[in-house]
Amino acid sequence: MSEIPVADSMPKNSLDGRIAVVTGGGRDIGRACALRLALNGAAVAINYHRSEEGAKSAVAEIEGLGGRALATPGDMTSDSDVHAFVAKTQATFGDRIDILVHVTGGLIARKTLADMNVDHWNKVMDLNATSFLRIAKAVVPCMTEGGSIIALGSQAGRDGGGPGAVAYAASKGAVMTMARGLAKELGPDIRVNSVCPGMIDTDFHNLFTKPEVRAHVANITPLKREGTSDDVAGLVAYLASDGAAFITGANIDINGGLLFS
Repeated sequence: MSEIPVADSMPKNSLDGRIAVVTGGGRDIGRACALRLALNGAAVAINYHRSEEGAKSAVAEIEGLGGRALATPGDMTSDSDVHAFVAKTQATFGDRIDILVHVTGGLIARKTLADMNVDHWNKVMDLNATSFLRIAKAVVPCMTEGGSIIALGSQAGRDGGGPGAVAYAASKGAVMTMARGLAKELGPDIRVNSVCPGMIDTDFHNLFTKPEVRAHVANITPLKREGTSDDVAGLVAYLASDGAAFITGANIDINGGLLFS
């Protein structure tokens, strides 16, 4: 009988000693991811665009628990802002970056094909998909063996989204396909995955989804509720950890059973 290996003393979901960057980390899912990564031991660099209060309060919360964090403003659709964010992270925590969580994105506005113009399409693609390209190009040269990239896809990337969300759904589908392509390109040293949230209780749906629609979706979901930012953060932290060492190129649904893929 073969000998059963002794487990390492450090839990496989521990991120002790690792450096993480989180784009769009000032609110909702991004903020929850930053906090969860820090609670699991990572030093966290948070990028924010408009959510200064949320980002800085996250830093204060992390530091209050004995962790290390910084918050830096920047537009992830700007190459100069992307590189400034990475440079600030390296100046604070050292040259190596172990984890990239790309949350930056948004719908901008609901527009049907008849209402949409190419300018709107390009803005949505830039905000969601091209921003992922920009930050990945900046961070990957700083990563070594064991690095992990997690991007925010969406259920919309699988089912086309709700009314007026064609551009958003297409951009999130691009993010999900990019994750698969990068997993092939960057393996075996770096793992790349995306998570695909369904109806999550965030400002996104506060702004763009009618309350009666949210209530209906929650009712037809097997778990009978909307998801939370913490639900998504738990999955992201797992994918960043060694516990997910054999998972790459996956687009993982987190929607309470509303959509099976």
